[in-house]
Amino acid sequence: MDALDVARWQFGVTTVYHFLFVPLTIGLGPLVATLQTLWHRTGNPRYLRLTHFYGKLFLINFAMGVVTGIVQEFQFGMNWSDYSRFVGDVFGAPLAMEALLAFFLESTFLGLWIFGWEKLPKRIHLATIWTAALGSVLSMFFILAANSWMQNPVGFKMNPDTGRPELTDIWAVLTNKVALITFPHTLFAAFVVAGSLLVAVSLWHMVRRPDADSSEHRFALKLGAWVTMVASAGLVFTGDIQGKIMTEVQPMKMAAAEALYHSEQPASFSVLTIGTLDGSREVFTIKLPYLLSFLATGNPKGAVEGINDLQARYAAEYGPGSYSPIVPVTYWSFRVMITLGLAAAAIALLVLWSQRRGRTPSNRWLLRAGLILPLLPLGASTAGWIFTEMGRQPWIVFGELLTRNGVSRSVSLAEVLTSFLAFTLIYAVLAVIEGKLLFRYARAGLPPPKPVRDEASDEADDVPALAY
Repeated sequence: MDALDVARWQFGVTTVYHFLFVPLTIGLGPLVATLQTLWHRTGNPRYLRLTHFYGKLFLINFAMGVVTGIVQEFQFGMNWSDYSRFVGDVFGAPLAMEALLAFFLESTFLGLWIFGWEKLPKRIHLATIWTAALGSVLSMFFILAANSWMQNPVGFKMNPDTGRPELTDIWAVLTNKVALITFPHTLFAAFVVAGSLLVAVSLWHMVRRPDADSSEHRFALKLGAWVTMVASAGLVFTGDIQGKIMTEVQPMKMAAAEALYHSEQPASFSVLTIGTLDGSREVFTIKLPYLLSFLATGNPKGAVEGINDLQARYAAEYGPGSYSPIVPVTYWSFRVMITLGLAAAAIALLVLWSQRRGRTPSNRWLLRAGLILPLLPLGASTAGWIFTEMGRQPWIVFGELLTRNGVSRSVSLAEVLTSFLAFTLIYAVLAVIEGKLLFRYARAGLPPPKPVRDEASDEADDVPALAY
């Protein structure tokens, strides 16, 4: 073990932990805004109660996401200074847009939403939550644009004097084909997570407390289940396109995802492959003919390059070395992602079926499945990001910078290990706090409607918008 290994583990743990909060924030924001819009248009107090209820869960999760995200960015300078110097001229633009435009838009209007109840006119207050939700989505887009540049570098030229890429076309970075498909795919995943939370919380209250707020929870249950189902369909559609683009720009990642060691035409999809412990060759495999060719190229008889052939090509192009990722990690993370995603969609479908013709769900097994439902898309998202980042290895910027060349050379193993253990311990404590807060407020049930002033009193009200 050396500093590079621990730095990679630390960044991986930090990223995975941070991303547990991101999809719920991104997906729950528009759903809370939708509930408030329904209250604004209909005046039905049940939508207001649901807005307050899920808005509180949204705020708890948002606060945790901000804290962990800040620490994640600090690591660029702490453990990956050579990487930061290399990509700084390119990354500066999208990350500045994320911080100065998206994050400030998100945080400012979220503050107005929090403190604007009974202070702002109803339409303006409604606009604040929609603007905050838009800020979250924009923030995600700019970060994904930066990450997609690592997967498929575009819009730059290499400075021969400094050996660093310099940005020449910000529009090319923002319209990177990888970013344009990763963005909707990640957005659909966020809606699956948020919809699953609505299902889990509402189902628990309907089964455990059938006489309390049944109308509100029934509506939230249907909304969450439909959002989960529709977003799952969107995930399948965008994932198919994403696979074809991945084959085009990172063929080694597709080959590793399928444990395809030798090029095939047509190529078969691996249902199950058992290989050697080092992932160098397959021992046993079950395959579906033609399917991989269709998924990778859109042609059932298309050619798909294998790991061994790509390794030989990359060694000739970039020099001696190993250019294949850890095959067991990419292979199984890809399948965990798909399996958990399909399981979440299946449970959402069962929930919808259990409500047919006005029935109330009462099956205890369905309740148990509903309670674990939010964990499934979170696990799928985590596995998807592990696949995305591990499948790019050994590159930190594909074709331009190896991961081992991006680590800070002045940081010792002891220093990285100390910060790794300290932050991991802090994250464990924060996870307990987050879990307790979410469970406490979710189990408490819907609050009574808060009094909100009428539009007629907007101009006459002399109460300050903010008081200290």
